[in-house]
Amino acid sequence: MRFAGAAFAVSIATLPACAVIAGAISQPRSVQAQNANGPIRVAEAKKAAPKKAAPKKAAPAAQPNREAYTNMPLAERVLIQFDLAWTGHYNGLINGEFNDRSIAAVKAFQKDSKFKETGVLAAPERALLAGQSKEKQEQVGWQMVDDKATGMQVGLPTRQVPNTAPGKTGTRWFSAQGQVQVETFRIRGPGTTLAAVAEQQKKEPPSRKLAVNLVRNDMFILSGMQGLKKFYVRAEARDLEVRGVTILYDQANEGIMDAVTVVMSSAFAPFPGSGLAASIGPPPRRKVDYGTGIVVTAAGHILADRQVTEGCNVIQVAGYGDANVVAEQTAAGLALLRVYGAPELAPAALVHEGASGSELTLVGVPDPQAQGGARAAATAPAHLNGDSIEPPPQLGFAGAAALDAQGRFYGMVALKSPVVASAGSVALPQASVVPVQTIRRFLDMQYVTPATGRPGVEAAKNSVVRVICVRR
Repeated sequence: MRFAGAAFAVSIATLPACAVIAGAISQPRSVQAQNANGPIRVAEAKKAAPKKAAPKKAAPAAQPNREAYTNMPLAERVLIQFDLAWTGHYNGLINGEFNDRSIAAVKAFQKDSKFKETGVLAAPERALLAGQSKEKQEQVGWQMVDDKATGMQVGLPTRQVPNTAPGKTGTRWFSAQGQVQVETFRIRGPGTTLAAVAEQQKKEPPSRKLAVNLVRNDMFILSGMQGLKKFYVRAEARDLEVRGVTILYDQANEGIMDAVTVVMSSAFAPFPGSGLAASIGPPPRRKVDYGTGIVVTAAGHILADRQVTEGCNVIQVAGYGDANVVAEQTAAGLALLRVYGAPELAPAALVHEGASGSELTLVGVPDPQAQGGARAAATAPAHLNGDSIEPPPQLGFAGAAALDAQGRFYGMVALKSPVVASAGSVALPQASVVPVQTIRRFLDMQYVTPATGRPGVEAAKNSVVRVICVRR
């Protein structure tokens, strides 16, 4: 087993070299032969046949066209490594650097897929790799999660670790019988050093036996065996604070968790601006974005998700024409739009007793591609995990209304930071809920009084509209 996360691997066993013994070589010798004229000396060895020319050594295979990767956007190079890690062909740092290790991984994938081993992915090969990666991610329920206890972001195989509990200094995710465990930790205070934390992690618990012991100025990686389980620890230091994650799993789970651990190591973001998301950068904004708006007054005020309306040259509300941005609140991700002269607007019921509960019904307008260009409202069940919505809503639901079990308005669906996804696939964004109390305060500051309206799913369907953003 080789653990990776910083392109470092340790061989568990080294085979001894074997000696090869050559056979004996016979020399030509003379013998006597008789003929009618008496004895003569002849050579037993016949004239040597002309030596065959030694076969020419095959020219070394041409190095893969490095320019194919050099000229490739960093985000795509990162995603190729990301996908290769999921398929089990790449065991190294996911950073977009295409060295011999990365090219060897591409060749291994091509070999397993019966393609020519060129080291450079053709379009059909890239599509197949992306599809296999996506399938692996779906099998384990891969998701980036914000850990509120430590301020970190970690990637989790949520189907392997569906349970959550507080850890000693962070958060712990685990399977029912503890076969797979993931725990974050945060150590800070005067005198805190990375080296000291690394030494403590090596010895706690005492059953740990190290196979990898890598300590650098600002990070360390430890891995090996902990009793009968495999363990992997990665941590980074900044400003007298060390943040890290520990992954622990039974050897029976290594078929799944070995590849997942490689991805988790690179996806781990202990501080803002770190981790895989920082390497890949934000995805390019769509030229045309679709979201949902919630009608809050009959006069044409519409609440929307700021991420949908940001950077738009033109904003339209389907069926009602152009809209203007009246106000924004960046922290909450809110945007207030206004359409003029629109008849028959049905405001949502934002004025009621406080909604409660973790089970929600989302009411929004799906992306037009999901409904053949139509703009009908739809519903989707969801539940809250902290402030996150699970499962992620479908495209078009940014800005959708979230109702509680009694059909009361709980809040608005807002997009969170984009999650790294496999190239060639569509990533459903993570989302959270902006509570109704926050929305009410925002509207009060704009001197907008929402209507009382009627609660319930059907009433909410009449109060949501499609918001269209056009960027040049």
